[in-house]
Amino acid sequence: MKCLLTQSPLSVAPNCKNNIHQIFKPPYLLSVFRISNSRKYSSNSITEVKSMASPKSISYLNQREAAEIDELLMGPLGFSVDQLMELAGLSVATSIAEVYKPGECNRVLALCGPGNNGGDGLVAARHLYHFGYKPSICYPKRTAKDLYSGLVTQLESLSIPFLSVEDLPEDLSTSFDIVVDAIFGFSFHGSPRPPFDDLIKRLIALGSPSQKHQKSPVVVSIDIPSGWDVEKGDLSGEGIKPDMLVSLTAPKLCARNFSGAHHFLGGRFVPPPITDKFRLDIPAYPGTSMCVRIGKPPRVDISALRENYISPEFSEDQAEADPFVQFQNWFDDAVASGLKEPNAMALSTTGKDGKPSSRMVLLKGFDKDGFVWYTNYESQKAHQISQNPNAALLFYWDALNRQVRVEGSVEKVSNEESEHYFHSRPRGSQIGAIVSKQSTVIPGRQSLHQRQEELEAQYSDGSPIPKPNYWGGYRLKLELFEFWQGQPSRLHDR
Repeated sequence: MKCLLTQSPLSVAPNCKNNIHQIFKPPYLLSVFRISNSRKYSSNSITEVKSMASPKSISYLNQREAAEIDELLMGPLGFSVDQLMELAGLSVATSIAEVYKPGECNRVLALCGPGNNGGDGLVAARHLYHFGYKPSICYPKRTAKDLYSGLVTQLESLSIPFLSVEDLPEDLSTSFDIVVDAIFGFSFHGSPRPPFDDLIKRLIALGSPSQKHQKSPVVVSIDIPSGWDVEKGDLSGEGIKPDMLVSLTAPKLCARNFSGAHHFLGGRFVPPPITDKFRLDIPAYPGTSMCVRIGKPPRVDISALRENYISPEFSEDQAEADPFVQFQNWFDDAVASGLKEPNAMALSTTGKDGKPSSRMVLLKGFDKDGFVWYTNYESQKAHQISQNPNAALLFYWDALNRQVRVEGSVEKVSNEESEHYFHSRPRGSQIGAIVSKQSTVIPGRQSLHQRQEELEAQYSDGSPIPKPNYWGGYRLKLELFEFWQGQPSRLHDR
């Protein structure tokens, strides 16, 4: 028995990057056909979407360092308090949205203290509102400064309710899914005084054994769990035990004692003078994200993963009589929603052995004649289509709770059509189509790069790159459409 890594189509799923980058090392495998210890390589790979940092490999700040960094940021480095607060609050909101989706946990209570930590909570609540959550705010000791008054005005303009301590239910679990602890930050000293001592007791009660039998709101602490020692953590062992901690700038020493499920770092604003002076080792933020996870996410019960879809009704009398028009409408919606590669589709084929196989490809055109994609005519899917010219396509648009199934017979497009599309591609993609011998075993990645460099040199004068005979398009001729719209309680429209 052999295990082979083979060349795969360069079209990938919407959440994967289309560059040639391999994070697995031998003997780990990407495309497994048979099992053994032989080592062969592929031109495709898997790229991490979200960064993750080991808690042991990053820097932790003591109280003096944290205060000094703030002074430098708001002094010689030119930041204002409101800038830092805006970035911090946005980081908190995006961290919450990474884990707790508004379709399941949208009732948020932000408990805000009188200082900058409370301001971070106010900003986070505003962003959470725009993310689709339903925040409420308890802000019992309002700071008499323009910055904080402005934040209150912004929140009131969104009709976000402000609750007094007396208005809060005794048991927070009856009214809220998420409680944001924005009471005290790293500069707090001494013992909490009313009314914050009572609010902290309520947060502690949410993690008590007596509430484990019922669903309890998750507690999200900003930078420091309120009541903890900034450096030593929960000294009494009876303090707040947050489910999520969002450290800002860099984790404080007390974060070493955090044992909750989700630890994020936020505050994507630390300039090199700070990292150099304090020798900070902080993780890189992924893409355009305002937060990065520290440590591994907790293992989850796969059987408990579910989404309760909330969508507009899609009834038969609302569907277009012409399925091509209906598909065009939904495809336009997918493009407008900002989905990455809305033209990604799962292509399923079956050869004469009756064993189906699926892979992601990219739709490159559709009309009344069918759906078109391009590939290598010597690939596995091409061999299966030659044996059984019937296939199925599946489009899934997660953000819209929609999917479309399409079935039909498959034929090659004309050579003229393939030529036209081939030469419309970037020159790098044209060379890639020649280099990539899909579904074949290759000696290693170096052979790919060597051939790529040879062709780049050969056509460096800008002369046309000839389309290889083994590359071209297929068209699936439509026989069946099925449109699916997710609905609550699994009562979907189809």
